[in-house]
Amino acid sequence: MGTEVDVFISNYTQVDPEIYQLWVEGNTASEAVSILNQRGLGQLTGASLELIASDVLDHYRTYSLLEKLLINPKKLQEQLAFQIEPQTRQLLIEKYYDLDDDVVRELIGKKLSSKHRKDLDEVAEKTGIPLKSCRRQFDNVKRIYKMVEDMSGSVVQNIQNHFYISEDIAKKYACIVFLACIRFETKRKLNHITFACWKRCTEAIMDHWTNKLVGVDNFDTELDKDFFSDLKEIKMLLDREREHRHLVCASLKPTLLQKCYQDLEANFKNYNRALLQPVSNMHRPRDVKNMFVELSSLSDALKQASWSCQELEMFLNGYTQCAAEIDVFRDSASLKSLWDKYMRVITECLLAMH
Repeated sequence: MGTEVDVFISNYTQVDPEIYQLWVEGNTASEAVSILNQRGLGQLTGASLELIASDVLDHYRTYSLLEKLLINPKKLQEQLAFQIEPQTRQLLIEKYYDLDDDVVRELIGKKLSSKHRKDLDEVAEKTGIPLKSCRRQFDNVKRIYKMVEDMSGSVVQNIQNHFYISEDIAKKYACIVFLACIRFETKRKLNHITFACWKRCTEAIMDHWTNKLVGVDNFDTELDKDFFSDLKEIKMLLDREREHRHLVCASLKPTLLQKCYQDLEANFKNYNRALLQPVSNMHRPRDVKNMFVELSSLSDALKQASWSCQELEMFLNGYTQCAAEIDVFRDSASLKSLWDKYMRVITECLLAMH
């Protein structure tokens, strides 16, 4: 009697998360082998160094082939050449489009041109991130920026829809796209500000100061010009400085530390002028771009006066609420709404910087 044998042949693609992470980080195959050996892979598995090297090379060849599809994740979703489970496919995309905050901070404020791509060796040296990884991140940022810069709707959702990445990573790219679109000053006197701080600030601006909710073709990468034009009405607070100061000091005296309260009493005029300075000129694009330079100067002054983040938050909340109690604001719902939108962002930015 003959024996029947069923044979199934598959080209199922194996992805080792640890080796893939080493590849994404820009390590060469030999560097990856050395790292895995240092982590004790040979001892754990009983595999020889030669076997580990052969396995790493095999994985690296696969990832190099997959990279052509990762550049356009939609193709990775639709292709049939590689059999990949959905969760593995998502891991490939997430890791490939992940960002190092230190690298991104160096890219912010620079044009995404081939000239700056050639200078990435300086970024690699400064951050300690392999050059290959810096190039991957630069190319991903440039690719996403070009894809979504002119799209209406939520930039985060647009990035997710076209690149299939998680909301957390999409928000990082949205921050970079927004800063590139508005062209805020990010270098002069601002090199100390981290990417995490920029992300927090830009998210606040996108939520409150953009055309996000205006019309059908809404953009949260475009500033609301009508809002900035109306901000000039808030300048009247400068004429009510004495009343505002009295309300703020009376409100905060029971809760602020004595040293902060004394500093507030002595320097309220300076702090008030610094907080209101942007409203006079925000209708001019040039002044909008320099907003963070002005806020940074105020943040530095508060740090020198030893204000804690908690004390600063109490002051900004009290400052905002007390202004709304002044008659010109109290009797105008539109002014109160304008003031609230303005101070929400200013407060978030200052707390992030602090």
